[in-house]
Amino acid sequence: MSPRLPGFGVLAALVLLTVSACGQGAAGQARIPATEKVVTGGSTAVTAPPAALDPCALLGPGDRSSAGLNVLGVPKEINGARACDWTVPATFGVTITVDERHGLRDLEIERKTATKTKVGDRDALKVSDKKAADGTCAVLLGMGEKASVQIDVSNTNFTDTPLACERAVTVAGLAEPKLP
Repeated sequence: MSPRLPGFGVLAALVLLTVSACGQGAAGQARIPATEKVVTGGSTAVTAPPAALDPCALLGPGDRSSAGLNVLGVPKEINGARACDWTVPATFGVTITVDERHGLRDLEIERKTATKTKVGDRDALKVSDKKAADGTCAVLLGMGEKASVQIDVSNTNFTDTPLACERAVTVAGLAEPKLP
């Protein structure tokens, strides 16, 4: 049986959580064994195998600023997968989940809500229910055959789904270079 994409109701509950530091060691370094690679623009991206990938380390200070996140992430576990939640009070929330057991093909998603896309050179799915117009959107990035990363965005007022998708695509673009 395929896993289901976590419901956006769960995301809505996560959006209301308080904010604390996540995945940061001394001087803001990621607490994962990692390698570095230079990405577009000369910035350095930290990469790690999926088993060591810390979802909170996928958005550094500059990334958070670019995404409009003025808060630190809170580590979570969602359905046995590591996740990190950023909540901008009265605005929107982002959750990044690293799923080491299911690739894009393994995820059960309603066809009418998913659009195939690319983020960088990586296969991805953008998932939103335009008819529901509930201010939620997700971008799922493939990490090989048996792993994926899910970026969920929910606007606090649960309106403006296109804005939620714009935010999800932005965050996915920032996180993608750091994925193995």
